[in-house]
Amino acid sequence: MKRVLTLLFLLVGVGEMGILTARAQQVTVAADGSGEFRTIQAALNSLPNEAAKPRTVYIKNGTYREKVLLDGKQNIIIKGQSEKGVVLTYSQARDAWRCDPAGGPDDFGAATLNLRNSPDITLENLTVLNPYGFEAAGDVLIPCPQEPGGQRKVGKTGHQMALRTMPGTTRLTVKHCTFRALGGDTVSPWDVDAGLYYFQDCTMEGGVDFYCPRGWAYAENCLFICHNPNAAIWHDGSGEEDQKTVLKNCRFEGDPNFKLGRFHREAQFYLINCRFAKEMADADIYWAESGPGAKQWGRRVYYAGCHREGGDYAWFQDNLSTAKGSPTARQVSADWTFGGRWYPKSKRPATVPLKAAAPGPDKYAGLPRQTLVAAETGTAALPNATAAALAAPLRDSVADRMLVYQRAVGGWPKAVNEVKVKYDHPLTAAERAAARAVTSKPDATIDNDATTREIRYLAGAFATTRNPAYLAAAEKGVRYLLQMQYPNGGFPQYYPDLSSYRHQITYNDDAMIRALQVLRDVSRRANGLEVLDATLAEPAQQAVNRGIECILKTQYVQNGTLTAWCAQHDEKTLLPVKARAFELASLSGMETVNIVRFLMDTENPTPAIKKSIEAAVAWLEAVKLSGFAVKDQPDPKQPKGFDRVMVPEAGSVIWARFYDLKANRPIYVGRDSQPRPALADIEYERRTGYAYAGVWPAKLLSRDYPRWQQKWNSNAPQGRNN
Repeated sequence: MKRVLTLLFLLVGVGEMGILTARAQQVTVAADGSGEFRTIQAALNSLPNEAAKPRTVYIKNGTYREKVLLDGKQNIIIKGQSEKGVVLTYSQARDAWRCDPAGGPDDFGAATLNLRNSPDITLENLTVLNPYGFEAAGDVLIPCPQEPGGQRKVGKTGHQMALRTMPGTTRLTVKHCTFRALGGDTVSPWDVDAGLYYFQDCTMEGGVDFYCPRGWAYAENCLFICHNPNAAIWHDGSGEEDQKTVLKNCRFEGDPNFKLGRFHREAQFYLINCRFAKEMADADIYWAESGPGAKQWGRRVYYAGCHREGGDYAWFQDNLSTAKGSPTARQVSADWTFGGRWYPKSKRPATVPLKAAAPGPDKYAGLPRQTLVAAETGTAALPNATAAALAAPLRDSVADRMLVYQRAVGGWPKAVNEVKVKYDHPLTAAERAAARAVTSKPDATIDNDATTREIRYLAGAFATTRNPAYLAAAEKGVRYLLQMQYPNGGFPQYYPDLSSYRHQITYNDDAMIRALQVLRDVSRRANGLEVLDATLAEPAQQAVNRGIECILKTQYVQNGTLTAWCAQHDEKTLLPVKARAFELASLSGMETVNIVRFLMDTENPTPAIKKSIEAAVAWLEAVKLSGFAVKDQPDPKQPKGFDRVMVPEAGSVIWARFYDLKANRPIYVGRDSQPRPALADIEYERRTGYAYAGVWPAKLLSRDYPRWQQKWNSNAPQGRNN
């Protein structure tokens, strides 16, 4: 008997050890190979299907370009190192998946992250992207055996799922996650019989119905960003009367006139203490007539404590007391939402049995595909001409990002929090939200191509897509340039922030010249800017005229002789002034070049313009440094492995960036603001991190100026080769 008891104790111990092992089990994924697995899918595949306690798949920061499918496994925590740092991305349109022999009509596999028959899953600290719409140039035709004609049109804004859960995935917990797509159904937790879903502190972004749970769903402290006018949120509560979707302390943003929500089947909405952006349309959550609609339980849409920027609409006034049981806003909690079937907050055991999910494939997967696409665009039952007129305009992903960063004043920043603005990578929802939150920031500038670059790109994007948002943004940018110009014709580096040296008339890095070139093209209706409002042409021409007057007045007179320009001039005295510590009041061998080119592009130049050009060219000829070159020579002793040196070289000609105002001597200035006669005299960091010498005037003198001279000043001395 003693031996039997001992054996039993040992077996119990083994069982407890197994449970403890399951509880503590964690596998690590790292894209760089520092974990047990390089892919999330491989880590999930390594886990047994069943376990008494949760297992954790811990994902280190990195980008994971894979489609993940979790099928028939339970009690798993998929946890990232950080929400922004762990990015799971896979580009696929739902329609393309349905035409794929591997996919077919079943949606399992249509999303970036796919779950089926997998209860008690937790997602935490993840960014899940389906970037198809952001990357696609437009609609495309693909082979599709299921279609009568053998082809299928896949829309840029069609259904694109980041998260898709199918029947059997219940008690899903999602915390601190971002889900992002351009099209509809971004977040699709679908189990109309047994779906229980809890979202906390998440960001969701997409097109129509981009948050569309079936069953019971609770979301708190979440951000929703909508890119379709028809609806942001959606619900299917047709499984039983108590099913509901609750959104508490959530915020809604989106494109102009986005509607809050809609439903095609029985639904029940609770919005508690939510905040709506001013762009939200004056339209209540509505029954979409393309669906079977609400027949048994009537309209059930309830609000409490909701407000909109710019003023509330009457339809979301408090009506919670009209809901079944007349709950208070405080009573509407996560545990209340699930009605005893699940207690995600208090962790109590369920007190109400949950009906099992219907077995087999998704019963909604067989809907006609064309109907689904039409439902997304909201043009299903319209005549062809009307449908075409209301169809969403084509999008350009770079242009869309430019819209996000445009400031309220009309211009663009060159950097945000000292990080250079780039448009060549998709924005996370958090980045998009952060940019939108500071549109009133006074950091718009014309430095480093900012604003002029965006105006030109957006005009081109409009010409390609005919998207009116791009045209409006470009025109607003032009009006910003007109607004920031000083009465004397000069342009500050920034506007409206005129602090420090930002208020100075700025030729540095061709800032003012690029602004004037944009305005000149607007006035001439040329170089892609002819698509802009024709009424901008006249004020643009006047601005160009003022700019030329400023250029002529700022050209420095040295001992009675016209010379060149400084990188920056005082906006009142028009004299050369200092900017950064290493940018002293001096004459510029670089900025002068494009100032001259701009003047040479003047139609019917006046004698004053001709005189200015001739004087600047003569000055450039006079200050060139013959017989020298600037080179980066290998030097392993230096921090960067090289040094920048000026060396003798026969036949070479260079110019200094800065010349002193009195004798045209080249000067080299470090961060101590002390002018020195040689490049080698300044600190290594500046010597290798700034252009102090170059060949900028070479083509102007050898090609551009002689051609201009032959056209406009044939009596001037020739002496230069074409």
